[in-house]
Amino acid sequence: MGEQREELGSVLVVEDDAQLRFGMCGALRALGFDVREADSCESAMRAFTAQPDVIVTDLRLPDGDALDLLPRLRTTSPDTPVFIVTGYGTIDLAVRAVKQGAEDFLSKPVDMKVLGDFVKNAIRKRKPSLARDASVLGVYSPRSDAMKRVEEEVETLRNADCSVLLLGETGTGKSYLARRIHEIGARKSGPFIDVNCAGLTKEFFETELFGHERGAFTGAHASKAGLLDSADAGTLFLDEIGDVDAQVQPKLLKVLEEKRFRRMGDVRERSVDVRLIGATHRDLFAAINEGSFRIDLYYRVSTVTITVPPLRERLADLVPLTDSLLVALGRPECMIAPDAQARLTQHAWYGNLRELKNVLERALLLCNDGVIRAADLRFDPVSTSRMAAVAFPLEPTPYSTRFAEHTPTGAVASSRGRDQAPPSSSSGTLSEMERKHIEEALEAEDGRVEAAAKRLGMPRSTLYQRIKTHGITISHARLRRGASRSDRPSSSKKSGS
Repeated sequence: MGEQREELGSVLVVEDDAQLRFGMCGALRALGFDVREADSCESAMRAFTAQPDVIVTDLRLPDGDALDLLPRLRTTSPDTPVFIVTGYGTIDLAVRAVKQGAEDFLSKPVDMKVLGDFVKNAIRKRKPSLARDASVLGVYSPRSDAMKRVEEEVETLRNADCSVLLLGETGTGKSYLARRIHEIGARKSGPFIDVNCAGLTKEFFETELFGHERGAFTGAHASKAGLLDSADAGTLFLDEIGDVDAQVQPKLLKVLEEKRFRRMGDVRERSVDVRLIGATHRDLFAAINEGSFRIDLYYRVSTVTITVPPLRERLADLVPLTDSLLVALGRPECMIAPDAQARLTQHAWYGNLRELKNVLERALLLCNDGVIRAADLRFDPVSTSRMAAVAFPLEPTPYSTRFAEHTPTGAVASSRGRDQAPPSSSSGTLSEMERKHIEEALEAEDGRVEAAAKRLGMPRSTLYQRIKTHGITISHARLRRGASRSDRPSSSKKSGS
């Protein structure tokens, strides 16, 4: 039975009627599920930190209802299926529940066999997605030097408890890396709470993070614990931390420095002990200069900074990543033909791992003999030239996207397909262009690395790493700068001429 439960998955049952809860939990356990119980919205949020595969909840609960609970669950884990059970079912209510993200809406009395089938199907659909996520960074062994350096940096965090900031373009796997850091860290036995800050309004983010008291604002009919409470003794992962509203940042800083916070509408301070991992694709130094991100918060969250390289800078990992994704997609027998491998390595991959996954899924629909060929590959209709010229400058990053208009290292400029990067006006590779750009920044700042890092919009540690990679000698940058100055006519010469 233990093996069967592990195979079927875990279910969280939220029901305030003890007798009904006992019956539902017993029936689901008899089917082989690992079942956890809760009797209110707050106890459900606490139990949810164990990351169940499926949630079955009553509509009406003592401190709210399932329609209040759904947005909170979606903020933490948008992919977890939620089934709502009620004796007050109406079509209007069912439509509202499904619109807010419920998997299905069941009326009491519930047929346990039907509920069991629903739960099994939901877990079966979700398992490949979970396996796919784990495979992207967890199964394959990196071959590229760039990812090997990332692995070494992550390994230094084993059993550590410091704040970590993950930098990199969207789709590079920062959220998977954050979970990995948690799982090898000092708080691995505690909860891991994942919050995506992108697109959240100030009010919604604040109430979700800190919680609120009854009457704190219109519609606050009951007190609600926030995600900080749920993350206590564990890790709080703020994905896209660069999007946190400027008015919320001081409160977040106080939590990190003093381990204390107040719920909205409450005068009493609460204690909390969390480790923060942040991630962003934005240029935080530019945001600091613009005044949209606090410099003291930056230094608090960036005790250790790790830059996750884009896929086009680790093309040596493309084949093992592809094989790993094919296994996760349920097609391990498929092979990538040599012409398909060549075309994959020629693509610019501005969508990174997400784009790779989409390309493979489309290719699997087209190939019919277990071999993916170049003709089966369909790339996104937006050309890489448009993505390089339009998308990235709107959201500048301190990474290699600054050189996106140049052909990636190892890529071959080609006019055969619209997925290819446009020919560069320079004959240099991406690596050469990056080296030249760094040298120019160092010359402009008289060889001062910290000032050059600010000019380039990248962390100082990252610039040191790039200097070492390119073999740049800082003293030479100073000499070149001095020579260029000596060549200029002095003001006295100008006045005397």
